[in-house]
Amino acid sequence: MLNQNLEVSVRNARPSDAGEIAEVFRDSWRLAYTGILPTPYLDREIMRRDATWWRRAISTERNLLIALHGERIAGYATCGRARGGGRNTGEIYELYLAPVYQGLGIGEHMFEACRATLDGLDLERLIVWALEGNDRARAFYIRCGGRPTRRSCVRLGNALSTRVAFEW
Repeated sequence: MLNQNLEVSVRNARPSDAGEIAEVFRDSWRLAYTGILPTPYLDREIMRRDATWWRRAISTERNLLIALHGERIAGYATCGRARGGGRNTGEIYELYLAPVYQGLGIGEHMFEACRATLDGLDLERLIVWALEGNDRARAFYIRCGGRPTRRSCVRLGNALSTRVAFEW
């Protein structure tokens, strides 16, 4: 269901992208998690992941990808070997789009770029976790062919939340 007419490119993030990635993070997290995560936790995470934080992440993270629509960063994703998973399993750790770019097919471009990156690491299986209350993310992963396979609890700030694993 990729929008073939939308001009999108995906590349590895550069240090000069840090400010825009911080904006995408802030705006996408506010949209996704307001009402799901405790407000103090959400505010703290957004403040913590400023441009300086993202510059450091870019310098250490090999698989931090950005989606460009023209010259603007529309979203970012990180992926690699699954945390706590099998030897042949990859994980998309984060995949977020600026709210203005959601619903246009750019997320699918990012998803496929992550899959290609993980294929390049010879990882045959894929897992993604989404918070149970994040209906947009859950619907997106189902549209991409993922099937919910299990749930687990995770502590975010002072609250316990349930997350759902989607697997391919």
